[in-house]
Amino acid sequence: RLRLHDGKLIKDRRYHLRTYPNCFVAKELTDWLIDHKEAPDRETGIRLMQKLMDHYIIHHVCDEHSDYKDAKLLYRFRKDDGTFPLSKDVKVFMRGQSLYEKLVSVEESILKVREENSVKYQRTFLGSEMIDWLIQEGEVENRQEAVELGRALLEHGIIQHVSNRHHFFDSDILYQFWINFRRRRRLTELLNENSSRALSESPDSPFCLRKLNPDPGNTSFLSVQTNKEIKVVSAVRRSSITSLSGNSNAYFSAPPTLVFPPVAECNPKSVLKRPVTNEELLSPGAPYVKKTLTIVGDAVGWGFVVRGGRPCHIQAVDPGGPAAAAGMKVCQFVFSVNGVYVLHLDYQTISSLIMTGPRTLVMEVMEAIE
Repeated sequence: RLRLHDGKLIKDRRYHLRTYPNCFVAKELTDWLIDHKEAPDRETGIRLMQKLMDHYIIHHVCDEHSDYKDAKLLYRFRKDDGTFPLSKDVKVFMRGQSLYEKLVSVEESILKVREENSVKYQRTFLGSEMIDWLIQEGEVENRQEAVELGRALLEHGIIQHVSNRHHFFDSDILYQFWINFRRRRRLTELLNENSSRALSESPDSPFCLRKLNPDPGNTSFLSVQTNKEIKVVSAVRRSSITSLSGNSNAYFSAPPTLVFPPVAECNPKSVLKRPVTNEELLSPGAPYVKKTLTIVGDAVGWGFVVRGGRPCHIQAVDPGGPAAAAGMKVCQFVFSVNGVYVLHLDYQTISSLIMTGPRTLVMEVMEAIE
């Protein structure tokens, strides 16, 4: 993005008597990717830019196209128009990058090559040493706040114990920055990564139905249906990193990942009586009313299932969950999530957007007028 600004590819552009600030022409950007060896051909360049769209980094200036088209269309980086979703995860990542840059740019940095059990580790520091530095630099006010910051960095995979056995403590335990923020990544590396949509490969959305303190051997409950046929849907938790790792202690056997429990019988049958198109939803005089729901998630999720695509709909709602308390109902259509227009997206993408967003979820839904 910064290189495109420097090269004047990103600038204010006028189209149909309207000025669009800080945007670029898709076709020109594809040319730039090839000229600067960021992509070997146009097809790869298009795939790279589509990856950035899927990760909510760029978008069409009017959000009229969900795909990146190699044409004379205007796109923009979300950081240039304030629509980039600054979730808690993103904020922690940016804080980690800022601390890393500060540490490597000073003389006598606490980041050093150290050896433990005859193994050398790069970019290492002692837990207590990092806490002293954070307080000295005014990054935190006290040692407790520093410990909380260190734990957040570890839980997000930015730092780790050198042998990946301990959480972050105010002690002489050796940690390291797991990410080398100064390594310039090639854009093509994006194509080798697993898509964020992997969050939603389970037949049931990962933020869906909830159940507090399930009884042993009874980890499922009934989904809310509009038809008479009721099937069992597995309960999927949105829990802390510790519970996801399968342990209640401070040890980690692997970097934190989302873990899905075995899925019981799923319910693929849509609750909609008939398919509905975006054109039908948005047409003047259509029998739909738009509602704004603010859902504050609890320790296990928000309490609903979303399904379908273009538009997506609410498939099920847990009667005792946060979503039901906010007024969510089965068969509502999802219009926006945290200010992002989503009528043109599928449920996997919306799942990812919700999972990577804040705990307080703001959704606009469209409900049929009876």
